[in-house]
Amino acid sequence: MTHVGRVVVVFAVAAARIDADDPLTGMELGERPEPAAAAGWVTVTVKAASLNHHDVWTLRGVGISADRLPIVLGCDAAGLDQDGHEVIVHSVIGDPDAGGGDETLDPRRSLLSERYDGTFAERVSVPRRNLVPKPAALSFEEAACLPTAYLTAYRMLFEKSGVQPGATVLVQGASGGVATALILLGRAAGYRIWATSRSEAKRERAVKLGADQAFAAGARLPERVDVVMETVGQATWAHSVRSLRPGGRIVICGATSGDAPPAELTRIFFTQLSVTGSTMGTRDQLGRLARFCEQTGVRPVIDRVLPLANARDGFAAMIAGDLFGKVVFVVLAVLARGDDPPEPPGALRAPLAVLGVSPGGRPPGTPRCASRPAVQPMRLGSPCPRQPAERVPRARRSSAGPARRARDRRSRS
Repeated sequence: MTHVGRVVVVFAVAAARIDADDPLTGMELGERPEPAAAAGWVTVTVKAASLNHHDVWTLRGVGISADRLPIVLGCDAAGLDQDGHEVIVHSVIGDPDAGGGDETLDPRRSLLSERYDGTFAERVSVPRRNLVPKPAALSFEEAACLPTAYLTAYRMLFEKSGVQPGATVLVQGASGGVATALILLGRAAGYRIWATSRSEAKRERAVKLGADQAFAAGARLPERVDVVMETVGQATWAHSVRSLRPGGRIVICGATSGDAPPAELTRIFFTQLSVTGSTMGTRDQLGRLARFCEQTGVRPVIDRVLPLANARDGFAAMIAGDLFGKVVFVVLAVLARGDDPPEPPGALRAPLAVLGVSPGGRPPGTPRCASRPAVQPMRLGSPCPRQPAERVPRARRSSAGPARRARDRRSRS
């Protein structure tokens, strides 16, 4: 957070333009005015925020119009409220009364970053009722993974599926945030979880997470399942329909590969299948999810942790599909210089190869402070801690005037 004159500004990641083909060109990182809390709203100091496909879709112009830009991205966060309490931010902005007691059914509901600035900033303003206490057993990074992917999975399993523990549940696309959450939560609750993936390595990881079996995408299963959890959409829809037992159910929360597959209507009515939509979850369900994780020991799978200033790298990995689990951004401005930032538990850290680090600990030729490439313990814009700032030889300093030097800097950026 910085004071510019009398205006307080915060570092943030915003959607400034829409580009369906090259979404990263519409992202801007820089200073934004500090969010002002309206009546009934509070300001949260963000410690960690996690990335969702929703953020990529926003940059592509899905679910948002150009007249709402620029807007700060991000749905999920964990941090400190104005009294210093550790909290998780529920990202659904809605009125429970308008939805019959369920804010996700409010026709005017929205998510953070759709009408109101999101969580990819040093501070975010939200309705007071959207704050859920963070269990001390969860780190800020873990807690920041819960409000979208894990809450969606929680509701799909425990409200929408209609089956009891012991039933067989097929999870399509086993590497995404919702899919990994379904595996973890389902295994902990006693469901038999089967998973699919195009990647053999990701199938192996799904089994290590707790899936009973994992199959290649589209493969014939040993038997038909009770429920299919669908997040992929067009690419897996036919397989989902054919994998269900008569009277089974598909619970769908997304369509990352497309939303217009052949409907398979004949099979659906003849075998009496059900298709149920599911979106997010309520504030109360988020609170129960946090307690579920606290009581069972379930912890979100984190693929990588990055400084918020490196958000572009996390978005690029998601667009490329190069993930297994969640991408978490930490706001380094809340760390003291030289402090070691928090890391995900050892079992959930990304493999060294994913982070581009040699088995010896860091890439050759990098300073010691870079030995943790996912999170570097430094303030935004500061030199590498414990290392002297690089001195520019006097002979190389430019003698040009300020305007010339400004043009030179822009040409290099």
